[in-house]
Amino acid sequence: MVRGFLLINPRAGTESPTVEELCEAARARGIHAHVLREGEDPSELARRAEADVLGAAGGDGSVASVAMIAVERDLPFVVVPYGTRNHFARDLGLDCDDPLAALDEFKGEERRVDVGRAGERRFLNNVSLGVYAALVHRREHHRRRREALAGMRALWLSLRGRRGIWATVDGEPVRARILLVANNAYDLSVFSIGERKRLDEGRLHLYSARGVLPHGWDERSGERFQLDAPGKVEAALDGEPVELETPLELAIEPGALRVLVPRSQH
Repeated sequence: MVRGFLLINPRAGTESPTVEELCEAARARGIHAHVLREGEDPSELARRAEADVLGAAGGDGSVASVAMIAVERDLPFVVVPYGTRNHFARDLGLDCDDPLAALDEFKGEERRVDVGRAGERRFLNNVSLGVYAALVHRREHHRRRREALAGMRALWLSLRGRRGIWATVDGEPVRARILLVANNAYDLSVFSIGERKRLDEGRLHLYSARGVLPHGWDERSGERFQLDAPGKVEAALDGEPVELETPLELAIEPGALRVLVPRSQH
């Protein structure tokens, strides 16, 4: 019998189904469900789990943390969309409005998808640097302090900075105020990250936007990039605030994640 382990983030943002309903549905399928408690490390829980298949129910941040352990342990991985934003689940072609149906993926078909790497950290979706990354960091800081209008203040502070050249990529100066390194190609508009048609292209796509109110994106692609800047850089990795040491190698790991999808999906 396949041993499935599902880590559930109760704070991911979805109200339906309830955590209790999700746990009950998982256990009815023979899946061990663990609800993440305050202070618990999802990566360590996934690393220690006695399981043949790892799964995560949450948004992109929760999903990514467990997916990276699945890569590390070379185990199949199941995505249960259970957050306010489910970009990776959407790009896999899953029904993000039906988390309970996603539990059937524990007996689904395996599909190999790419994973990005920023230094020693892996990512599923993208790494952003510059204005957006600064916004994510300040938003988190103000949220912890419970300040009102934190988002607007964070945006204003972010737009004041990052002028001129603040980094280089492969030795070329970065003048863009926003830099996005994506695991496979996105359909982008100026202020919105769209969908990815593929997750197995085997390439990173680097998008840069200049100006306070950019009108479009410059794009280039490759299997790896080298980013350098004075000291550490603030980044948002799959939407989570992190600091990364430079020089920083950004690379693609083709087919590194064994993800399970519904048997009807091709």
